[in-house]
Amino acid sequence: MIRVMLAEDQGLVRGALSALLGLESDLEVVATASDGEMAWRELQRCHPDILVTDIEMPGLTGLELAQRIQRHAMPVKVVIVTTFAREGFLRRALEAGVGGYLLKDAPAERLAEALRQVHRGGRAVDPQLALAAWSGEDPLSDRERQALRLAGEGLAAAEIAQRLNLSAGTVRNYLSEAIGKLGVGNRIEAYRLARQKGWL
Repeated sequence: MIRVMLAEDQGLVRGALSALLGLESDLEVVATASDGEMAWRELQRCHPDILVTDIEMPGLTGLELAQRIQRHAMPVKVVIVTTFAREGFLRRALEAGVGGYLLKDAPAERLAEALRQVHRGGRAVDPQLALAAWSGEDPLSDRERQALRLAGEGLAAAEIAQRLNLSAGTVRNYLSEAIGKLGVGNRIEAYRLARQKGWL
């Protein structure tokens, strides 16, 4: 039996995925979570074989969860199921050791098969997306990405600094670097472009 945990902030999608996987004789949903921090706590509590997660969630994103799992060398495998067909997201997911990357409009049976494949040690990635993933380099550092994401939420440099435990000057430097790298005029344009490319 493959023990699966679901992390998805939309209740309807979470319920549908849980019901769908429950129909498979060799898959068991052992826990669900509606945000990234809850998912992290549940992972440590129930030790599933596979985490199925969305990318954008409150608390921690699916990518940040995958990176944390990788840093802690946890044995759980990660499969991302998302609406974001963005090369930047896929590239970062693969760098974080994610075993599967599927789009939410994929056929239902594809998910169950992908989980089995990843559980066996393989990879399950949308082939067109995989091909495109290596065509554009992500120029942002992790800190630039964090600062830009918070700036995009409307936070001022001082508020971002407080969130990230940095000085306001350091935050302004990160934002300035990101704006320069992306060749745009301000932090909002930088946020929009980075988001569109899947770098946030």
